[in-house]
Amino acid sequence: MIYDAALDQLLQKIWDGGRIEPVEALRLHPLPLAELGALADRRRCLAKAQDYDGKGNQIVTYIVDRNVNYTNVCNVYCKFCAFYRTEKDADAYVITHDEITKKIEETVALGGTQILMQGGHHPKLSFQWYLDLLGHIKSKFPDVNIHGFSPSEFIHFQEVFAQPVEEIIREFVKAGLGSIPGGGGEILVDRVRKKIAPLKAMSDEWLGVMDTAHRLGLASTATMMFGHVETLEDRIEHLDRVRRQQDSSRGFTAFIAWTFQPDNTKLKAPTVGSHEYLRMQALSRIYLDNVPNIQSSWVTQGLEIGQVALKYGANDLGSIMIEENVVSQAGTTFKMDVADMRRLIGDCGYEAKQRDNWYHLLN
Repeated sequence: MIYDAALDQLLQKIWDGGRIEPVEALRLHPLPLAELGALADRRRCLAKAQDYDGKGNQIVTYIVDRNVNYTNVCNVYCKFCAFYRTEKDADAYVITHDEITKKIEETVALGGTQILMQGGHHPKLSFQWYLDLLGHIKSKFPDVNIHGFSPSEFIHFQEVFAQPVEEIIREFVKAGLGSIPGGGGEILVDRVRKKIAPLKAMSDEWLGVMDTAHRLGLASTATMMFGHVETLEDRIEHLDRVRRQQDSSRGFTAFIAWTFQPDNTKLKAPTVGSHEYLRMQALSRIYLDNVPNIQSSWVTQGLEIGQVALKYGANDLGSIMIEENVVSQAGTTFKMDVADMRRLIGDCGYEAKQRDNWYHLLN
């Protein structure tokens, strides 16, 4: 084997906690998976060393929440989505207050502290409809965080309501919104977005919503859905844009990546398997040196790979997903409860701790 001094220097930089650049990320990607995982695990340890009174390296967190999709009516027709319906479809719906009350009551009974609320881009729901929904939830469940409305939804609201995103977010916060999920990120490269979701918010718009939300004091997550028409360079550009945004606004609490789920969708693209998922999660942990938490996507990869991902840079197993309606429509139906979460975490040698949206420990 020929000694590669440049690669050795790069690996040492990563081990020491140094920031890498896109060209270096490209160099890392083809490393043996176990070696890349070891580097990501090292970076996880460096990132979490001071968390939770110095016990962060031994702790893996999870949250008890529920995905609530308030409508499946959507007019952006993403090619990778099997969930959306048109208003004329027989199974189109808009949630009622009674329905969402029942869902949240069930969530709280299971120890839940949050709902993750997203929907399709419904062309006819009014601004007041959203304020009333938020107000209804907050009045009945003041201790439940509403983690709601992705950046692409806010761009849709801006167009439909003819109001600036900042004003919409301010009004939603007054009504009860607590934080913003990172849905709709897909790949933050416009060439890719125009192929898979041409009617959806483009990259600068998505990041602009996050910038606004962070300036207003709201925390959010960031995501990446990969394994379709994008290139490796596109994935790294996505990571770089997330990192630059975090350098600026410091509002991302976590990053979650998952693979394209192809069943029942219009997007004809060969997806990737768990091997590539683990590789990209590891690379994400190394590249996103300013995002404190990396979440495993057991929902798309299954419980076993979700567990393995804890050795590839992840420090969080995500949610028990009391309800999930989007990726399940694309053929992925993995389920997990709190006992499963704690067992998977414990079997890896970590201490399982329930958290809230801001990664404060609850037990």
